[in-house]
This record gives sequence, structure tokens and C-alpha cells, in this order.
Amino acid sequence: MEKDLDSAPVKSISRAAKVLRILAGTGSAGATLGEISGASGFGKATAHRILAALTDEGFTYQDLATRRYHLGVGIGLIARRAAVNELGSLAQPVLMRLADQTEDTVYLQAREGLRSVCLSRQQGTFPIKTLSLDVGESRPLGVGSGGLAILANLPQSEIDAVMEANERWLAEYPTFNSEKLRSLVRQTRMQGYAFIEGLRIPGINAVAVPINGADGRPVASLGITAIAERIQGDRALWLAGLLREEARTISAMLVRSNSQNSQET
Repeated sequence: MEKDLDSAPVKSISRAAKVLRILAGTGSAGATLGEISGASGFGKATAHRILAALTDEGFTYQDLATRRYHLGVGIGLIARRAAVNELGSLAQPVLMRLADQTEDTVYLQAREGLRSVCLSRQQGTFPIKTLSLDVGESRPLGVGSGGLAILANLPQSEIDAVMEANERWLAEYPTFNSEKLRSLVRQTRMQGYAFIEGLRIPGINAVAVPINGADGRPVASLGITAIAERIQGDRALWLAGLLREEARTISAMLVRSNSQNSQET
């Protein structure tokens, strides 16, 4: 016999779907807990429980600076199968071009609150592969070259807040302790790009640059990972230059896309 469709699990799914639809309608602005509560008709406690569960699954996240909620990469990864993941779709030709030009592995990561999440990965033809990050995998913001490129380009007060909030999570990555991470942030700011030398995986180096959104803030990063011999000296500088140029290309596409979306609404 079919179970009652008003059962608690079905109601929970329905409520979660309602919250997701509300967030989808807010675009890049996102929404506060109070706005979501008002639009959904749920009490703040109920709305908060739903958002907490959705965040645990990667379907939503909360911006640390604004306290506003946004759709997360979990939704984006599902949406990409229907070709509607905007950032991933816009950046894919760039990733393919970089992988072809450098023969190394190229990564696209996005910021979600306190973490960076891998949206896409494109392998080059160099025979030794460095698949250090899977699509959908997340890390504390600042761990790895992609997250470091994003973190270092935030205001200092926000960097401090992120590191404080991530203190326990960062303990899982001892090579990125607080002192080391702050040193890497300073180095990244001076160089203009993030460079990781064998910290995550011995013998593997990585370089990355931020991708800025329409407001000029870093929303994602573009990076390359390879064996150490392929990312050092002049070649590391060459790769950083390529990444900067392509990151500007993606940023320009994001600005145009955001403008078009605003006009349509």
C-alpha cells in the first residue's frame, strides 16, 4: 500500500524544495534567514534547520561577510548535467584551452562560504597525471592553491574571520596551520598568484589565480597542478601569466552574463 504523501519525510523534502526555489529566485544576491522565513512562511527555527541540512549536503551555503544564503555547488553539479551551471559552463572552454596549451591538469574552484569546492577538472596530455582534487571535493578556504588564491584576495578582516571560523577544520591539514597559511597569504599577495610547493602532496606543485565576479570580489579560482619539475622557475611564471589572462576572460564573461540576467529580470 502506498504511504501517505503527507508523511514527515515527504513534507521535509517539500519544504527543502521550497527553500531552494526561493534561493534560485534571488540570483546572485542570495537571501537572509529572515527573508527566506518570510517568503516560505516557515518560522525562523524551521527555516534555519532546513538550511543547515541543505548546507551539510552542499546544496546551500552562507556567505560569512553578508550572512546571506546562496545555492551551493551541490545544486550546480546536478544542474551541470542539464547544462545550466553558469560558471562551469562559461569556464569549460578555458579549461580545455589551458589543458591543451600546458599539457597539465587544470582546475576550476569556487568559493562557498568557508570552503573552496572543485567545480571542474581538465586533464592535459602530459603522461604523469596529478589528480589531486576530485570534482565536488571541498577544502577549508586557503588549503591548496585554488583556495589560497581566493582567500588572499579578500579583505584582511574577512581573511581573519574565515581562518578563525575554520580553526578546527584546518587542524586536519597540519601543513596549512595558521602561521603557515598567513605566510602563504602574504606571499600570494606579493606575487600576485598562489604557489604551493609540495605542501599537500610531496613532489606536486600548484599555481592558481583568483576569478573575480561582477563586484570585483574573488568568487572562484583557476589553477594548474603538476609534478614539481613542471611548476617552478620561469615555467611557473609563464603558467601564472596564462592563468591571469584566462581568469580575466572568465571574469568578463561573468560580468556580461550578470548584466544580461539583470536585464531579463
